Amino acid sequence: MERRGPAIEPKEIKQEDDFTVSIAWGDDRRCRYRAAELRRSCPCAQCVNEWTGERVLKADSISETIEIRDISIVGRYALNFRWSDGHETGIYSFRYLRELCETQDAETA
Repeated sequence: MERRGPAIEPKEIKQEDDFTVSIAWGDDRRCRYRAAELRRSCPCAQCVNEWTGERVLKADSISETIEIRDISIVGRYALNFRWSDGHETGIYSFRYLRELCETQDAETA
């Protein structure tokens, strides 16, 4: 299902600690994201092959203790994270972040 409207419009973005960020969405859904999982899901061209869509970042190369050093809003559509490993080129659209939350829920159900 393609998400649009309130489902991909954050009402609140909160860095809870160095390892967790939460987003309250316009449809009253709240999603929590662990830093390591977000970093492993980085959508940038260094982490995902632009032509094939294949993830080139190896999940086991990202430590469970990676930290979120900074979060910035990109326009009105995305977040950018600066990680403790120095990586900072990923732009995580709100749509992508919501999809990650839905996938996470499906895996834990």
